[in-house]
Amino acid sequence: MTSIGILGGGRVGAGLAGALAAAGHQVVLGLRDPEKRPPALTGARVSFSDQRAAARTADVVINATPGDSALERLGGLRAELAGKILLDVSNATRDAADGLPGELCYPGDSLAEQLQAALPDTRVVKTLNTMLFMVMTAPGALATPPTAYLSGDDAPAKATVAALLGDLGWRPAWIEDLGDITTARATEAMILVVPHVLRRHGFEPFAVSLAR
Repeated sequence: MTSIGILGGGRVGAGLAGALAAAGHQVVLGLRDPEKRPPALTGARVSFSDQRAAARTADVVINATPGDSALERLGGLRAELAGKILLDVSNATRDAADGLPGELCYPGDSLAEQLQAALPDTRVVKTLNTMLFMVMTAPGALATPPTAYLSGDDAPAKATVAALLGDLGWRPAWIEDLGDITTARATEAMILVVPHVLRRHGFEPFAVSLAR
């Protein structure tokens, strides 16, 4: 059992919280307003707190906050995140006119690299940012095996994250370790294909994956 703090109570954060709690982990969902609890988690074995407490008390922290403001938000939690694994699943984009991702906030760079630079005492691992949110916790539901990419400088931290992915239903063959944190530039750029797919097909589950 791992102690996991999840920052952000939207569809991504709530979905991961419910699935990881069901897998037997101790999960705290960190919310800006702990009184506004996601209805989807009613009855789930998840506790709630503010985001600072969730980061401070967990061994692994998942960033499920909006990517365009994550750097400022998590930079303010440097002391709480020191010594922790930070699993970053967000994409930092600016919206197009229709509200879908339009352009990257960090072209030629990545949010994951920015977070690692701002949090030198934290081990940042990027993953699960190349799919719609429902695939994160149900990868086996797709007709074609999906891919979860890993980027990070710390091998043991990536091994811990890979084990958590396994608890979410990700088979070892579906997990692709790309290398150090700079490889997150590639996976974060993959978000640019997503709005075009969504405009044509709606929110039908899919992932940007390797085919072998």
